[in-house]
Amino acid sequence: MTTPVLDPAALTPTQARLRFRGGLAVPTAGWSAGYAQANLVAVPREIAYDLLLFAQRNPKPCPVLDVLDPGAVSGPILDGDVRTDLPRYRVFVDGELVDEPTDVTAWWREDLVSLLVGCSFTFEHALLEAGVPVRHVEQAVNVPMYRTSRRCRSAGAVSGPLVVSMRPVPAAQVADAVRITSRYPAVHGAPVHVGDPGLLGIADLARPDYGDAVRLEPGDVPVFWACGVTPQAAVVESRPSLAITHAPGHMLVTDARDSAYLVP
Repeated sequence: MTTPVLDPAALTPTQARLRFRGGLAVPTAGWSAGYAQANLVAVPREIAYDLLLFAQRNPKPCPVLDVLDPGAVSGPILDGDVRTDLPRYRVFVDGELVDEPTDVTAWWREDLVSLLVGCSFTFEHALLEAGVPVRHVEQAVNVPMYRTSRRCRSAGAVSGPLVVSMRPVPAAQVADAVRITSRYPAVHGAPVHVGDPGLLGIADLARPDYGDAVRLEPGDVPVFWACGVTPQAAVVESRPSLAITHAPGHMLVTDARDSAYLVP
């Protein structure tokens, strides 16, 4: 008898997190449909204020959903553990990437403050329900993400470039994509750019800085959203003594409903 394949979209957040805690390391686009996903960045208390101020000054790429107390591993939108419940992490020491584990318990410190930042995977369920294709889900790859030539507003010791995610959208449905995503400002909202990637300083869509290249279908237009990897790029540039983040595309599935972040 063949074991049925579970639909990742049908899993509850707890079921999804248990699979990730068990070592499943896959991008989370399409997982736990109807529940918000979040970027993670945890830094020492000494730089946490600057990072939070950076997020406040750059709300489009860094919409903060929650800030955990120093050392805390769960919170109001997470009945889980930020150290174990993401499919893959990145660990930076003095701005250098030193590890990409599936569990960061060994790296955890009691002075780490975790920011949970809104993720655009959250609004993909709404796009699909409206008939707007999400190409990286169709092609079973990670979403492509790019460092741009646009600079974010700095804050104290924290500075860095704007990072964007790209989704190809049929030209006739771009207006729908803009309208739908604009109703989710807590998870990046409307796109920051449509069309020519060169205007963002992106030289080649086939060579993303993070994630995977996605094939554009005939009639598709590249559409760019601000991305929660932006704080990760700032971590590299600002070089705190330690930082723990999600691996791009490998997000934290929260217990908050997408609808909690939907505005009329």
